[in-house]
Amino acid sequence: MHPSEMDPAVEAMSALAGPGHKISDATDHIPNAPGLYAVHAEPHIWRTLGLEGHDPKRPLYVGKSEDDLVTRDLKTHFAVERGDRSTTGSSTVRRSFAALLREPLELRGVPRNKSKPGHFSNYALEKDADDRLTDWMHKHLTIAVWPKPAGVNVTLTEIEKRILRQWGPPLNLTHVPAPLQQLRSARAVMAAEARTWT
Repeated sequence: MHPSEMDPAVEAMSALAGPGHKISDATDHIPNAPGLYAVHAEPHIWRTLGLEGHDPKRPLYVGKSEDDLVTRDLKTHFAVERGDRSTTGSSTVRRSFAALLREPLELRGVPRNKSKPGHFSNYALEKDADDRLTDWMHKHLTIAVWPKPAGVNVTLTEIEKRILRQWGPPLNLTHVPAPLQQLRSARAVMAAEARTWT
């Protein structure tokens, strides 16, 4: 079968199966293109996150960028380049990692906009806590990507949904067969902290 005739979801899953590249090396390997990405970690990191009993061979999280994998996702979520600063208040995947690492990294939810607190489910972290989370991510996570080839007419959203239904990554909360209640509960704790922040 010619590559252009391959099922794009199958092709994407093959590329996203990991382990991918260290976050600190990612910009040397990832193109400025729309596509999907998958976050991976070693089995002992799954245990650190409280995810015993889940299959550590699959990704922890799968996401998409409709515009540019490097700018939108690697910089926004993971601060891949020196001088980048990712903020948890602007990233759902960072909020999920923060919730599961709340105790080991001593993280506390705060309002995303302290001058006008609200939308507490989109909690943020103080700068030093954000930096601790970024350092942890750089040390322990890897990223695999699938740039969407030209000529693929299926939308990234459709491809992503198929992959999420099949893999069910534990840090994804939508389009997976069984969203992780443990993660919902952990995020609710941090949202409550942001609500009572003073």
